[in-house]
Amino acid sequence: MAQGVRRTIGQVVAVVVLAVAVTAFLSVAAVRHGFFDLHVYRGALVWWVHDGGEIYDYLKPGTQYGFTYPPFAALVMLPMAYLSWHGAIVVSVAAGVAAAAVLVWWLLDPVSRRAGWTRWFAFAVALCLAAAFEPMRETINFGQVNTLLLFLVAVDLLRLLPREHRWAGVGIGLATAIKLTPGIFLIYLLVTGRWRAALTATGTAAGATVLAAASFPDASREFWTSALWNTGRVGELAFVSNQSLRGVVARLDPQSPSTLAWLALVAATVALWIWRSRAAVAAGDEAAGLALTGAVMCLVSPVTWVHHLVWLLPGLLLLVDHGMAAPPRSRRRRLLLVAATVGYAFLISRIVWAWEKDFSGVDGFLFGNTYVWISLALLAFLPLGRGEPPVPAARSAVEAAGVPQLDQPDRRTPAGQWHRIGRLRTVR
Repeated sequence: MAQGVRRTIGQVVAVVVLAVAVTAFLSVAAVRHGFFDLHVYRGALVWWVHDGGEIYDYLKPGTQYGFTYPPFAALVMLPMAYLSWHGAIVVSVAAGVAAAAVLVWWLLDPVSRRAGWTRWFAFAVALCLAAAFEPMRETINFGQVNTLLLFLVAVDLLRLLPREHRWAGVGIGLATAIKLTPGIFLIYLLVTGRWRAALTATGTAAGATVLAAASFPDASREFWTSALWNTGRVGELAFVSNQSLRGVVARLDPQSPSTLAWLALVAATVALWIWRSRAAVAAGDEAAGLALTGAVMCLVSPVTWVHHLVWLLPGLLLLVDHGMAAPPRSRRRRLLLVAATVGYAFLISRIVWAWEKDFSGVDGFLFGNTYVWISLALLAFLPLGRGEPPVPAARSAVEAAGVPQLDQPDRRTPAGQWHRIGRLRTVR
């Protein structure tokens, strides 16, 4: 009993020390953006609701930035027009933190159980580390919606789709109606053969868009015919914060970036993603599907600001998952845990900003695009098939001898369908 109490006290002290260290780190490393994007959202909504202007005509004073999301996003954010500025901040931060906490729990809890960790302790440590994660802290400091979109997609891929729930796809559809880039998860459902979920996602996105069009016809017309195509509203492609393949190409030649080179890179990246996504589904690993698709979305999107890279968080957590599932003291365990540590270290370091003013030269190419290389590495090398305890040697020997075995849990086939194994089967 005394030993258990001492262990709990030690864990509490460790969490407090880590929280203090992260707070000190953030006080030095985190940039205060003053909820810039939240200013844009709320300013556009107030202009629209209270001042009689058109939402897509609004630009934040002194900037070129305006509301860039589809009309359904305006419908979802509409209550913000009736909140005070500080009330909007509270809602934004609380929603972002809650969504991130739930996502971390979903991904980390299986690791905790298999590794024998104290679950609350592992969760508290992970939350402290997530707070230092640059894309996460940028999302919060800007007042962005990235973690909420990631949460909506994760509900489908981690909770509903593995159980073939009839509502699987609704989260992806809503996320796509709020912001177009998560629509790649709809393509993920198609290329991995989940037709019902893809149809549900498509119907949800279309229904939400039609609802917004019926509610705000003028705003919808302006978005789909004008605002969507105005790329000047989102910022400079060569800016170092744009950690996408388009950003890499633009920084090679800011004056006239090669569209052909970008499209060739996108085509190769998408082909790799399709192959690996289908392999993930064949292994029954929807978490890997989430991580791979999040990584490819960041890579192929024309603009991927650093705060968009919260979509890389599942991939880093899965590296830890596979590392802990590997045999103790094995080379595979060391390699995966080192990879997770190095990727995380770079993604809290703000390293790309050292080349913000001058990204020319070999050093600018290598380090000014660091987060792009991490996205590519996760897409290409993330292990598939979530770690499970190894089959006992005695059981393996019995199976090898051809002795009939009791029914095994259902497993997902490459086509994404479930087949029930017979009550008795013979290993041949």
